[in-house]
Formats: sequence, C-alpha cells, structure tokens
Amino acid sequence: MSSDPNCVFCKIIEGKIPSRKVYEDEDLFGFHDIAPWAPVHFMLVPKKHIASMAQLTPEDSALMGKIMTLAPKLALEQGCRPYPDGGYRVVVNTGAEGGQEVHHLHVHVMGGPRPWLRG
Repeated sequence: MSSDPNCVFCKIIEGKIPSRKVYEDEDLFGFHDIAPWAPVHFMLVPKKHIASMAQLTPEDSALMGKIMTLAPKLALEQGCRPYPDGGYRVVVNTGAEGGQEVHHLHVHVMGGPRPWLRG
C-alpha cells in the first residue's frame, strides 16, 4: 500500500494523528471530519495514497465502487435518516479549483437536519 509521509490523511490512517474512526478495512479508512459542516460529517479515504479523483485509473474502479456502496450504510449508522425523508450528501472535491484542501482522495459524507446544506 503506497503512502506519502507528508500527507495528513496517510498519517491518520497510520495512527500517527488521532481521529474518530468510523470504519476500517484492508482498503479504506473512515473518520469524522474535524470541522464538520453537518451534524453527520465523515470521510472515507483509500489507504492507498491517491492524490485526487484526477489520478484514478481503471484499476481503482472496484475501490471507488466500494466507497460509494459503503457510504449509504455508514451514513445510516452514523445517524442520517433513511431516504426519502432523510438522506445525506456525498462530495468529492478535486484539485485546488475544486476546493480540495488535502491532496489525498477523500469522499465526504454529510447529513442530518438541512440548515447545514450549502448550495
């Protein structure tokens, strides 16, 4: 598994920086955002260091599929209400102009009462 010694998310995955873990398996790590935008706000990150969505390759298809099918399950476990009355938002910022602040691919999952919803 590749990692970047200067990447904050790689350090979180390795346990060098504490986090509030939501999920972990051989491929993925999930943890609560330290500056949440919603009552439920966590991130899913691959353990393999991939800088952004722009660096994904066809070999990463299964990994991304796993993230996208795990997100709904974890959203409900973390307190989001079920569809259609409840729900959650899944966001992937890509690159500086896309709002990406940490250059390790991460998928935000946010939900809860709507006042947090922005644009």
